[in-house]
Order: sequence, then structure tokens, then C-alpha cells
Amino acid sequence: MNHTINTNPLINDSHIELRARIRNFAEKEIKPLARKLDENSEFSVALTKRLGEMGLFGINIPREYGGQNLDTLSYIIAVEELARVDSSQAATVASHNSLGIAPIYNYGSEKQKQYYLPKLTTGEKVWAFGITEPNAGSDATGINTIAELKDGYWTVNGSKLFITNSASAASSGITLFAITGKNIDKNEISAILLEKPLEGYTSEPISNKMLWRAVDTGKISFNNCRVPEENILGEKGKGARIMLSTLDGGRLSIAAIGLGLAQGAFEMALAYAKTRQQFNQPIGKFQSIAFKLAEMEVKLELARNTLYKACWQKDAKLPYSKEAAISKLYCSEIAKEIADEAVQIFGGYGLMKDNDIERFYRDQRILQIGEGTSEILKVLISRHLEL
Repeated sequence: MNHTINTNPLINDSHIELRARIRNFAEKEIKPLARKLDENSEFSVALTKRLGEMGLFGINIPREYGGQNLDTLSYIIAVEELARVDSSQAATVASHNSLGIAPIYNYGSEKQKQYYLPKLTTGEKVWAFGITEPNAGSDATGINTIAELKDGYWTVNGSKLFITNSASAASSGITLFAITGKNIDKNEISAILLEKPLEGYTSEPISNKMLWRAVDTGKISFNNCRVPEENILGEKGKGARIMLSTLDGGRLSIAAIGLGLAQGAFEMALAYAKTRQQFNQPIGKFQSIAFKLAEMEVKLELARNTLYKACWQKDAKLPYSKEAAISKLYCSEIAKEIADEAVQIFGGYGLMKDNDIERFYRDQRILQIGEGTSEILKVLISRHLEL
């Protein structure tokens, strides 16, 4: 993609400048560390702080809360450019912004926003979003964690699993989704803010992951954790609404990771196809390879346009739930297809640990699962068709 000529009407000069700045940062400061962090399954507190110093946390919340007050597309372009080099760092930024900061800004009281947000925009601390449990995945409302209100305090018992930004030294707390009562035959779900350190709140990192190995992924347990009643986020019993609207925004950022990863994989494959010699000519001269690269370019163009349009709808205050689902579904699927074909172009060299395409091939796999599996997204999209 030629970033020097802007042919997209949704892109302005500020977006172009931001892309160049984040790309330069990713190339100079993230790329030299990415392979080692992946090999060591190491979440870098220092690099996370640098992401904060670059203004990537709170990028689209107002300056009064420590943010940059940029639009959704700026945020998505930033995540895209990070993922072009390393999906782990992109995932840290995406999770902290879309799932950590956004629900507090969108649903928090003014007191909560003034207290939490300024310290979550510096890069010193990250915040988690607690839905997934051993028995609650695609059925996000099937949680078992319970919060009971008594004498002005919530007492929380339960556990969460596969939670991003939850177990490192930088993790400062979680927006927890818990059962707080019954509504006829359904559980009432509420969102509650729990900040570390807190008695009964324990977390442990999950290791031996196939992908996103430099991401802070953890398992959290809550054993009689007590927090004030005012720590509820939004209204009691409105947790499901908070959860679903937050996931809409989160899907845009996962789509951005897919788009960025696909772009990076394409660029690596293209460069290799121009230099790898077989039968006395570059392999890119062979139609079978040229067509693979042409198909990648088509998918990238369609994915980028689809995602950017959804961002525009969000900022224009238009409904975008369907478009977010479409973007996340398509971008995650083309990330899989492009990474796979890129490995094919590299041949045996693409299977080696010292080749970045091997990491890209692994990292894409989570994208068809997180923030709604591809199957669940098709269910959501079909509901908009009024079948």
C-alpha cells in the first residue's frame, strides 16, 4: 500500500502523520525486541510504558482525562501499524483502550472517570476486562462469578480466565462482570470496578501460549473481595448492555490487528518474492506467486475500506454494530489467509523461528476467536438481516 498518496476520503493529513509516526516507532523500538519477547513469553513493562509515552493509551478520550482526544480511525490506524510489526504490542494497546479505558469513560460516573482514567493513560498501569470464565466464552452471559451487596459493600467470589492485561506488575485492576441478582428466570449481570491491591484478589500469568506470547494474559480468582457499593460501573443490572456495547468497539480494534498483521505478512512475502531466485528468475515472476500476491492486495484493500467505514459510522454516532461484526469477521479471516499464503511463498524458510512470518502465522489464530468467534459473528450479522 502506498501511504504517500491518499486516495481514501476518510483519511486526512492528521491520519497520515499519525500513521508515519507510529510506523517509525514500531520499526525502531518494537521490531528489534519482538522476536525475543515472543521467544521468552515476556510481557514488557518498559515497552508498555513507551506505548503510553507515545500517547497510545486513551488515544480517543478527552484531554481532561489524560487522553489525546483523537477520533476512532486514528486509534484504529495506530493499532494497525503496531500489528504490522508485532501483534502482541498491538493487543496490549487494543485491550487496554477498547476494554480497559472505554467502558470506564462511557459508563463511569464523573468521580470514577476523574479517579481512574488519568492514571490509565500514562503506560504505567493497564486495566483488564473480565468476562471469560471456564464455563463462559461465546455465551458471555453464562458467567458464574457472584457479587453480593451487603452493608454498602460488594463481596465478590469467582474466577476469570484468559484475561488480557491482568497478571503483570503493570496490571492495576479489572472491570468485572458478575451476577448481582435474578430477573425472573435470568441472571442479573452488573459491572464492578476492582482495583489492586485487594484482599482476596489474586492473579497468575498464563504461559505456554501459541500466540501473543508477549501479551499479559492471566487467570484471576476472587475470594470474598470487598469493594464499596459505589464501585459499580453504570447501573446495577445493566452489565450485559455495557458488555455488548464495549465489545462492538473492541471488535474494531481486533479487526485492526488482523488488518495490520495481514499487511505486514503481505509486505514480507512481497519482498521475498522479489529477491528469492528459482529457475534463474525471482519467484514473483511466476504467475502462481504473482496471483497469490494480487489476491492478498485485493483482500487488504477490501478489509481496510470496510474497517475504516465502520470507524466513520462510530464517530458519526450512526449504528455500527453490524459493521463492527463484519469488519472483525473479514479482517480476521483475511489475516489467516494472507499469513498462510505468505508462509507458502517463503516455503521451508517460512517455518523457521528466525523468520518473522512464523510468528505472524501463529499470532493470527486468536483473531477468529477473541471478541466473538467467527461463528458467533455470523449469528450477529444474520440477526441484522431480519430473517
